Amino acid sequence: MKFAILSRNAKLYSTCRLVEAARDRGHSARVLDPLRCYMRIASDGFDMHYKGRSISGYDAVLPRIGASITRYGTAVLHQFELMGSYTPNRADAIARARDKLRAHQLLAAQGIGMPATVFGDNPDDTIDLLSMLGPPPHVVKLNESSQGAGVILTEKPSASRSVVETLRGLYANFLVQEFIAEAEGADLRCFVVGDEVVAGMRRQAPKGDFRSNLHRGGTAEPVEPSEDECRVAIRAAKVLGLGVAGVDLIRAHRGPLVLEVNASPGLEGIEAATGVDIAGKIVELLVNGAK
Repeated sequence: MKFAILSRNAKLYSTCRLVEAARDRGHSARVLDPLRCYMRIASDGFDMHYKGRSISGYDAVLPRIGASITRYGTAVLHQFELMGSYTPNRADAIARARDKLRAHQLLAAQGIGMPATVFGDNPDDTIDLLSMLGPPPHVVKLNESSQGAGVILTEKPSASRSVVETLRGLYANFLVQEFIAEAEGADLRCFVVGDEVVAGMRRQAPKGDFRSNLHRGGTAEPVEPSEDECRVAIRAAKVLGLGVAGVDLIRAHRGPLVLEVNASPGLEGIEAATGVDIAGKIVELLVNGAK
């Protein structure tokens, strides 16, 4: 089969592993920079060019679209969909997952547990907005934050108000959530491929921080998620329409809570921690979906 991997950097670990896994199984795999793809859209058909040449005939496309190019990257992916290519993560699903507010609304509507979250726009409502959440600590997140950037812990009411007012002054979109103290700076990454969790790792924040992201100095160890955690992770991915997802859970007294559903999860940390050939499992999903 003929696969395309949408990635801005062909040398990234995740991109290289996917190309390797595809070719090891006898498939063609080409890395395309989505910003070099350009499109013709007309009622008589769709066309796409890449660096001066027409591209078509891809059986499946796997998007590795960074948050900074979500709008253009998803437009390119949608063009591939219209041209008949299969993708496990459709453009609309990626857009839903990237918008934290919308994703939380969709997950909560399906009864999926998550930290209580508040969102508002008018500065005059800040005090009442925070009262809807309860006393601090609070976690303030930019709506399109990633890898722990744009996530702030506030421990006093005055600090929460100050951060909220500062972000509003910058015209930033953000959410405020309850802080789950019993997690002790740890979360669980469940890697969902199709209808199963193929790998899990526990990430622990470094001393003095509450963010467990590996890019922030967190450590990782393999873990076998419970049946309940697997069920929640798979449901969360399906609600957003993702066939490949990194679902971050936190272990709370009231059960597993979804922190985030990542539509373009990295492979390096979790493959190193677990030894699972996740790239191979993704390629198998592409093959079955494109048949």
